[in-house]
Amino acid sequence: MASPEERDLQVAAWLKKIFGDHPIPQYEVNPRTTEILYHLSERNRVRDRDICLVIEDLKQKASEYESEAKHLQDFLMESVNFSPANLSNTGSRFLNALVDSAIALETKDTSLASFIPAVNDLTSDLFRTKSKSEEIKLELGKLGKNLTATLVLEKCLREDLKKAELHLSAERTKVDSRLQNMDFLKAKAAEFRFGIKAAEEQLSARGMDASLSHQSLVALSEKLTELKQQTIPLKTKLESYLDLMPNPSLAQVKIEEAKRELDAIEAELTKKVDLMEL
Repeated sequence: MASPEERDLQVAAWLKKIFGDHPIPQYEVNPRTTEILYHLSERNRVRDRDICLVIEDLKQKASEYESEAKHLQDFLMESVNFSPANLSNTGSRFLNALVDSAIALETKDTSLASFIPAVNDLTSDLFRTKSKSEEIKLELGKLGKNLTATLVLEKCLREDLKKAELHLSAERTKVDSRLQNMDFLKAKAAEFRFGIKAAEEQLSARGMDASLSHQSLVALSEKLTELKQQTIPLKTKLESYLDLMPNPSLAQVKIEEAKRELDAIEAELTKKVDLMEL
């Protein structure tokens, strides 16, 4: 592991190499920035080394290809006395097309044995690409349908929301109107209560019987209703006596008792009614 002094020297050398004749930008020198720059310089050094190895490998392959091309050219010249310079324009175009095809297909040579597997691989890649393209089209179709459905749903939701807002606005108007009516009715009820109280006080001052007040009349009305309900079974009982054929004297006594009780109730009812009419 490099010491801090060695790291500082390596960072300074790397920055000088990177910026060359240009001035190095000012930066805060501390252990943290030195550590970061040191790691960057290490990565840059490793990358430069890999690039140099790749360049050397390409140079070596280029040299091998040139040697192979020279060997083939010499072989053609020796065997059939053939030279690319002797080709016609059409032949040169065909040869260039053959070379370009070999480069595009990345074959090791221009032989038929190299071209056929390369073309087969290219055809397989083409079929795979078409298949993948069809899958993508189907997926895009599904997404398009989903998007359309989503847009339709969004439109419906927006319309429903608009209707709900309009309904809410109308209901709010109704509520406000009812509140205003309620306030008006409350004010009127308070006014009536005040008027009733004033009238009762005025009538009381004039010597009106308390039993003729509104509350008393309401109580008498309820009592009257209750008494009427009580007379119903008595009338029914009386009618049952009238339908019987018992001892005439005993029946007459019972009838008289029922009549007196009925007359008393009717008299009380009449009295109550007269009081209410007053």
